[in-house]
Amino acid sequence: MTSASVNRIAASQEEVQQQLERILSSDEFRLPERARRFLEFVVTETLAGRRDYLKAFTIAQAVFGRDANFDAQQDPCVRIEAGRLRRELEHYYLTAGAADRIIITIPKGGYMPVFDVIESAGPADMGLPEQPGLSGDDSGQINRGADPIGREQPDRRLWRPLYWLLAAGFALILISAAALLQQLESPKAARKTATPDTRPSILVERFESVSDGGLASDISRGMTDDIIEKLVRFNDIVVVTVMPRIKTGQVSSEPLYALQGSVRLEGSQLRSTARLVRRADAAVIWASNYDADIKVQGIPKTQASLAGDIAAAVGRPFGVMFQTDTAAIAGNADAFSCVLSYYSYRSEMTVQAHAAAKSCLQRAAEEAPADSNVTALLSLIHLDEFRFSYQLHTKPTAATLGIAKELAEHAVQLDPKNARALQALMLADFFGNDPAEALRSGAEAYASNPNDTEVAGEYGLRLSMSGEWDKGCTLISEAVGKNAGPRGYYEVGMALCAFMRGDTQAAELWSRMSDLNYNPMHRLVLLSILGARGKQQEAKEQLDWIRRQSPALIPNIRREVVSRLARPEDQERFFAGIEAAGLSVQDGDAPDR
Repeated sequence: MTSASVNRIAASQEEVQQQLERILSSDEFRLPERARRFLEFVVTETLAGRRDYLKAFTIAQAVFGRDANFDAQQDPCVRIEAGRLRRELEHYYLTAGAADRIIITIPKGGYMPVFDVIESAGPADMGLPEQPGLSGDDSGQINRGADPIGREQPDRRLWRPLYWLLAAGFALILISAAALLQQLESPKAARKTATPDTRPSILVERFESVSDGGLASDISRGMTDDIIEKLVRFNDIVVVTVMPRIKTGQVSSEPLYALQGSVRLEGSQLRSTARLVRRADAAVIWASNYDADIKVQGIPKTQASLAGDIAAAVGRPFGVMFQTDTAAIAGNADAFSCVLSYYSYRSEMTVQAHAAAKSCLQRAAEEAPADSNVTALLSLIHLDEFRFSYQLHTKPTAATLGIAKELAEHAVQLDPKNARALQALMLADFFGNDPAEALRSGAEAYASNPNDTEVAGEYGLRLSMSGEWDKGCTLISEAVGKNAGPRGYYEVGMALCAFMRGDTQAAELWSRMSDLNYNPMHRLVLLSILGARGKQQEAKEQLDWIRRQSPALIPNIRREVVSRLARPEDQERFFAGIEAAGLSVQDGDAPDR
């Protein structure tokens, strides 16, 4: 924008409407249709004299299709979209709109737009600068007035050539100044909107061959390349293959960690040792050995399999690099701190941790609107209010599910290959009663990063609950075998797998290995298993706990089970166990499948 002074009362409705159309048609205004409707709605309502009604509730209903139950405290859609809109308007006026006369802004703290006019620029429909005798009346329209003291006016035709000359010169100066100012302001804007990459970085060093012969050396090189290829699929980390060169005066950004390893080949037995080292103090924070027989699968597949195991151990969510305390980092709003806060919250699963992580992610989404990971986790944390409602003491509303779906879709738009974004979309569709779309997104997420244990585990759960128990339970088992987190979460999936194939003894074992305090639904699974096994006293202990700690679950058991288990025969098996445990399952509203 130019540095000329502005006037907030001189713009006519026609000029503002023309400026709105100019912004919406510009290639530099890059927001989706909903944000465009947002801008058009607040401008139109203001021009119609209804600016006092521009509240979050009104906008949510008119633009976002929310119903009368909309709660701005629980649903931040208007606030988030307003933040994006403000940033995009700033971008427009720094680029295509740098010389525009009418400036439309939405000041923070509300949603009422302000219309500024660059006083030094001519009226939108005139090529000449304003002349004496032109003024703005109360309606904002431009009127030609007489000399207020009735003096004789000179013949302005004699001065017309001079006006044209002055106008041309003034326009040239204004264009030059605008171009210069744009060059000066653009770096500032870039610095303001650009967000530093705070993700942890890992230097993958070449694995060392500790055996004689060229084959072991070839395998070590190939395994290193495979590890790099599999690690880069984890969006939460940055993979480095060589030390960055630091120029004079440049701030050092050396990798935080180094992944080191070796390969030993004795006959057909291949052993790979890997360790993750914190470079600041050379502390080994993780190490493991991996063994395989190259005769079983051949060298390429064995090499790729071991590389996948190492990549999963290092880059997996809830792994060594993601272990922290929610309260310790929730005050920060940089993207990776909020990623940490999410994984910490999912491990703790408390109301306080959920609130802290949600607030952090909301701030991070405003600061880094193009970060697909942050948007995906914000979707998941809204979804948790729906699927973990008895643990988090939240109300599972359709509006909450709608927010989660919108955020997931946006995360996928930002990065169509982001496995976490596709995982969020899978879960939103699953709990939105669209299992076919859920499994499609889950398949894409798993294909994008099969070594992401959370993606594999969640996709396995959705496959199983949709009736594909063999395929789903295999993925859940692999995820548990790779220490998928949160601890004790996927074990309840293994319990369901055993229960549905009729192995109630294994089902009880897996259920007791799960974290029963993570979610009251976990105790409901154990209750059904104990009922099926005829263990009445132990079933009573679980039922008493549910009645005491989560009484709201009792009248909603049917709805909760039907929303998860798709097949009627699986539902009936589960309900039979509940009935055998001594609890009558009430008939209530349940989602149609």
